Amino acid sequence: MLKLFKKKTEIERLQEKYKKLMQESHKLSTINRSKSDDKFAEADVISKQIDALQTK
Repeated sequence: MLKLFKKKTEIERLQEKYKKLMQESHKLSTINRSKSDDKFAEADVISKQIDALQTK
C-alpha cells in the first residue's frame, strides 16, 4: 500500500523507458530493420544515462 504513493526515482523511470524501447526494437527487427536500429540507439543513450546516474 505504501508503494502506491511512492514516487519513482529518475533511474527507475529511465529503466522502464529503456525496457520499453528494447521491446519495440525487438518487435521492429522482423518488420523494419532501420527503425529497429533507431530504437536500439535511443535505448543505448538511455542506458548510458542510467550508468552515469548510478556512478554518482
